Amino acid sequence: MVAALTACDDQSAPSQGFAGLGSQAQNYAGVVPGRRFDFPADHGVHPGYRIEWWYVTANLEDEQGRPWGVQWTLFRNALQPGGSAAGWADSTVWMGHAGLTGPDGHRHGERFARGGVGQAGVDTAPFKAWIDDWQLAGQWPGSSDPLQLQMRASGQGFRYDLQLTSERPLVLQGDQGYSRKSGQGQASNYYSQPYLQARGSLELDGRTYQVKGQAWLDREWSSQPLAADQQGWDWFSLHLASGEKLMLFQLRHADGRHYRAGTWIDTNGVAQTLGEQEIRLTPLQQSAVAGRRLPTRWALSIPGKQLELLTEPVQEDAWMDTRFPYWEGPIRFSGSQQGVGYLEMTGY
Repeated sequence: MVAALTACDDQSAPSQGFAGLGSQAQNYAGVVPGRRFDFPADHGVHPGYRIEWWYVTANLEDEQGRPWGVQWTLFRNALQPGGSAAGWADSTVWMGHAGLTGPDGHRHGERFARGGVGQAGVDTAPFKAWIDDWQLAGQWPGSSDPLQLQMRASGQGFRYDLQLTSERPLVLQGDQGYSRKSGQGQASNYYSQPYLQARGSLELDGRTYQVKGQAWLDREWSSQPLAADQQGWDWFSLHLASGEKLMLFQLRHADGRHYRAGTWIDTNGVAQTLGEQEIRLTPLQQSAVAGRRLPTRWALSIPGKQLELLTEPVQEDAWMDTRFPYWEGPIRFSGSQQGVGYLEMTGY
């Protein structure tokens, strides 16, 4: 989903939501229902909007059957309204996050770049998203065309190099890509590629592992995706053993209310939007992580689908100690179905 920023030089006040994403966005482009998506152009930059991201998570296994998780994210943040400019006149800030979670722990890396000087950016023909030597690049033409991307990143003591492929169509989240985030009008443009197959290598402390598994790619852009009193969110992307996919999130309000939504994707790729009354998310166990308490085990219920799941993390300490810190890591689940996925938690 999101773990973004609205200013790299100022910590945001709690009244503006997590990372300032609930602050006012006058003079930026607004998100409205009924927008017609245009591919491959929408794989690229949307300069009229304040914030957007290219987000990949992968659930992998090595040759010994041990679980691993990989995260690759590129964020674009406009510091002021208006389009991009040449050179140092460009007011865009880019941020990259990389995570690697394995049998023995969690590692992460973070990069920053200014726009306009070639250090980071996104092209569409051919597709390439990059920050320094981190990149997500290859063939990604239209909404129903085959996808083939190379994903690379590194950090202290780790690196990964994965090939991502899919011949399945993209999935528009929410109402044909209009994803509501509150009852007050906040929303984002949001689509996903949840059918990725991943294969490649990981390196950790000098040892190399061959891995393969499933991955999920999210694209989202907005100018004010949160309400001012929404303190953070809990977001799940799940690969069910049946071949179905499930995305769920809840946005937590300061008064204890929750705004929930999700998407059920059947084995044919048909997406069904799930409303607040159709979703039950219950934290089951709190863990001590980075000096705070986090709900790392959950019960998920979709009564209309006869789905009852219990989730657990591969590593409880999958903490991204970045500019705006958050928890992000691979999970597995059991219950009426088994499978793997990813959980992101912010604002704790």
